[in-house]
This record gives sequence, C-alpha cells and structure tokens, in this order.
Amino acid sequence: MSEDKELSFSDAIKKASSSFTRFPLIPVKGIPLMNHITNNYDAVAAFCPDPSDLLIATYPKAGTTWTQEIVDLLLHNGDAEICKRAPIPVRSPFLEICSPPPIPSGLDLLKKTDPPRIIKTHLPFQLVPTGFWENKCKVIYVARNAKDNLVSYFHFDQMNLTQPDPGPWEGYIHKFMRGELAWGSWYDHVKGYWKEQEKRNILYLFYEDMKANPRREVERIMRYLDLSLSDDVISRIVELTSFKKMKENPMANYTFIPHPVFDQSISAFMRKGEVGDWKNYFTPEQSAEFDEDYEKKMKNVNIPFRTQL
Repeated sequence: MSEDKELSFSDAIKKASSSFTRFPLIPVKGIPLMNHITNNYDAVAAFCPDPSDLLIATYPKAGTTWTQEIVDLLLHNGDAEICKRAPIPVRSPFLEICSPPPIPSGLDLLKKTDPPRIIKTHLPFQLVPTGFWENKCKVIYVARNAKDNLVSYFHFDQMNLTQPDPGPWEGYIHKFMRGELAWGSWYDHVKGYWKEQEKRNILYLFYEDMKANPRREVERIMRYLDLSLSDDVISRIVELTSFKKMKENPMANYTFIPHPVFDQSISAFMRKGEVGDWKNYFTPEQSAEFDEDYEKKMKNVNIPFRTQL
C-alpha cells in the first residue's frame, strides 16, 4: 500500500472529524450498532470474500489490533518496515465500519485491496456475512475475560468520541451485563463463535494465553495460516508485537486518528494491555454481583477464561 493511500486515509479522517459526534445505537437483528453501521448493514451482509481472505473477529477491546499486527507480520516474514506501509485499518480493513464522507468505509477499502486480505470485524457470529462460511475462509477469533474486557471497553468508550457516552463506571457495568453496548452482548459474542469453532474451522484464541505465552500463540496462528517461519523470525514477531513496541508504533497505536475522534488525552488507545487490571476498578460488591450474573449467563458453556495469570 503506497504512502499516498496512507496519507489519504489520515487526511480523510482529519477532514471529516468536525462532523463526528457520539452516534446513537440502532439494533440490527437485536444487536445494537452505531447508526451509520446499521444503515449500511445490508451492503455488509452482501459482502462476498475471496476464499483466501482471513477474518479476525473479536468483541471490541479483546486484542484485535494485536492479532492484526501478528498476522500481518507473519504474512510478511516478520518485516517490520513492510508492516509500517500504512495504518492498520488500511492494511486490515474494518469490515462493517462506515463513517461520514470522505472517510472510506471498510467495504470501500476492501474493494481497493487485492486478495488475500486481512479483514477485521466485531460482528457477532450471526451477523457475519454468510460468504465467509460458504467460501470456507479462515477465521481467527480472540476472546478476553469479561472483567478485563469491560474495563478496557469503558476507557475506550470515554476516549472514542463516536460511540455513546459511557456514563459513570457504576452504570457501565450494568450496560455491559445487559448487552447494551455497541456490538451487543459480550456473553453471546464469545459463546457464538465458541459453539461454531469446529464446524467452521475457527481458530479460537484467548487474550490471556497470548499474554502468558506469546510465542506459543504466534506459532499457533502461523500453523493455522499454513506458514512455516524460522525461529528467529518468530522471535522477532513476538518482540515487535509486545505491548511496549506496539504502543510506540504509529501505524498500530491509532495516533493517526485525530483528537476530535479519538481523544487520547482521556485514555490511550493502547492503555495497559494487562490481565487482572479489573481488580483496580471493581469493588468487592460489584465483583460479587457481576460473578453471580456471569454464572447465570455462562452456565451452559465451558469456556476456559482466566481473570488473572
């Protein structure tokens, strides 16, 4: 991808930033999505991927950007310079995103990109275009434990001035529990892909495993992509995708999104990247209430989440 495309993407966001607002959520088949995504959903649903395309699916703030960067580096033999050719939303378009002109939508970017493409989505399983399953595309799903995911999403919703105002922490917990945030219920999201993983050949990863043993998980992704890279290249990819390195990488840390859209003075896009940070936010009472609700919602599925390492 040329530098011109990189500049045009950033410039388009800057040009449109004055028209951004906190967009309302409107449901699609019961899933709350920002109104501009809802209005464009029919075109998203009709998207037909190439069989060589790879889909990276997550609930928001579950390790999406991290996984996108790992995959891009794996596909380019760990070449850090090639992977700085453009901002990550250009290298790995966000399927359903649709913003005010002149910002290109995810579909616009995908039309300009030749397969095989790395495609990002936050859509729950039931809203993913059926073409991904019909064409047997590879799909990587990353899940993060509910409490840490909630904390990270809360900070993101504070700094992302396009999503609904998160309000106070106490109320946000209940919005999360009720599935009233953009892209809906975390519980249904992680369960939806979990139940389909074998049938659809989905590589289901856990954020906590990626933190605990990044090399092992990078190698799992490599094998899933039918690649074979040297130990030295794998070591380089693990280093380049460490939280510290990615936080410093201007093509991955979302500093290319202007202040009126992502106000990183409120919270950095890459904030902490830790497991167990939820303990700094939940009171004992909130944790107990959350755990009780969690047990009810997750009782019929055995997904091995860890809330600490």
